[in-house]
Amino acid sequence: MDKMVSVVVSVYNEEKALEKFYSETVRILKGISWDWELVFVNDGSADRSLEILTRLSKEDKRVKVISFSRNFGHEAAMIAGLDYSRGDGIICMDADLQHPPECIPQILERFEAGYEVVNMVRTKNRTAGLVKNVTSAGFYWLINHIADVHFEPNASDFFAISRHVAQVLKDSYRERVRFLRGYVQNVGFRKTTIEYEARERVAGESKYSIRKLFVFSVNTILCFSNMPLKLGIFAGIFSALLGVAVMIYTLLTRQGAPSGYATIVVLICFMFAMMFIVIGIIGEYIAILFTELKDRPIYIVERTENIER
Repeated sequence: MDKMVSVVVSVYNEEKALEKFYSETVRILKGISWDWELVFVNDGSADRSLEILTRLSKEDKRVKVISFSRNFGHEAAMIAGLDYSRGDGIICMDADLQHPPECIPQILERFEAGYEVVNMVRTKNRTAGLVKNVTSAGFYWLINHIADVHFEPNASDFFAISRHVAQVLKDSYRERVRFLRGYVQNVGFRKTTIEYEARERVAGESKYSIRKLFVFSVNTILCFSNMPLKLGIFAGIFSALLGVAVMIYTLLTRQGAPSGYATIVVLICFMFAMMFIVIGIIGEYIAILFTELKDRPIYIVERTENIER
């Protein structure tokens, strides 16, 4: 029996891109030796995305559609795609064609060579702009210095895994606050990288604002590192040393009875700032624990098309 590849596509308000994505991707898939399926996950789109996907699924039985009851986020959509995929290899990508379908044959070659994890590393992203490129580089530098796991810089949500790896993610990586591309790099197995240049979006605009990227980055750091919790120790040591320095300075420079007003105000402000920073960090960790303890579903499926369970 021929091997099958599942192409998992997260869709959120991509009505302008879906037709072109489908035609370009199917053209590539028809030229491969593997059997294939296209698994679209509609993440609560408010436009005509679901209507287009439903029509495509009726015209082509290899198009599978999973539609959420509401917007659960890009990560949840990719997890749902993994859950419903039947392929021996699974490729996750976006519907805006920034992840080039032309890379699919090269990914399959890596699968056939025995690799189980293929990290797609972006070399250029001209549409991201200077701010996003700089902050992305800064994020990977920071996470690689404080986390126990090494993350491939510029790795994206465009990746490929074997069925074996997908089963590990299904069974053991079900956190509600998650960083899926980090898990892919964390599970081990034989892995390789493929470099690609991100294309321009075929339509629409990025769904990740600077604020969403910031929240996403904070959650990632908290999920993969306990270093922020140790900030209180370092802040305490620094504050103690600063207090000793200020005390010595006050004793050496006093003229009669020292007023000390400015020194006390500065120290109090500094100490409270440190305290609130540490409390805020602890609060973020507690918020993650609270989210996990509630054990609510990662996603809720409203309807499916061409899905056999």
